Amino acid sequence: MYTPLILNPVSTAGSYFSGNLSTDYFINLTSIKINGKPVPLNAALLNITDGNGGTKISTVKPYTVMETSIFKAFVKLFGHEANNLTKVSSVKPFKYCFSSKNTPSTRAGPAVPIIDLVMNSRSVYWRIFGANSMVQVKEDVMCLGFVDGGSNLTTSITIGGYQLEDNLVQIDLEKARLGFSSSLLFKRTTCSNFNFSSSA
Repeated sequence: MYTPLILNPVSTAGSYFSGNLSTDYFINLTSIKINGKPVPLNAALLNITDGNGGTKISTVKPYTVMETSIFKAFVKLFGHEANNLTKVSSVKPFKYCFSSKNTPSTRAGPAVPIIDLVMNSRSVYWRIFGANSMVQVKEDVMCLGFVDGGSNLTTSITIGGYQLEDNLVQIDLEKARLGFSSSLLFKRTTCSNFNFSSSA
């Protein structure tokens, strides 16, 4: 699947000169669903206004970071949908953790609620399964691998490296679009097994 890359007219780097465009890869995230149910969030935060807001891809951030109101709505719905899981004490940097003792396993990780990042149309979505949503922090403890970034974030959602693992991602600058596969684990492969060299 492909979704357009969005231009942020204001740099989101730590230091920059006035008038610099952002060099980060922003995408047109329009909603988030958990088990097909929409997270009730302020959609205005998903738009870029004067350089603030929006959603970007990052290989620097280890886990997805969300603005506080988005994070609270997200984990509330996730917890409701994961009512078959046993909640346990949090483990930093995560706030929502569960016992993994009796959680069934699938080819794409623990059997937990499915997260959909819906893009420019309802038919274009990045599906996140347990392998990319849950982090095994102890032998019997797994945590939801999303982090509360506070209420004053420049970017509302930053999709981190853990959520990108074993997802084939193509950044096509010429066509200004992002291609993504969702988890390769369902295809019985991983990114490390891909041969990107050409025989030509």
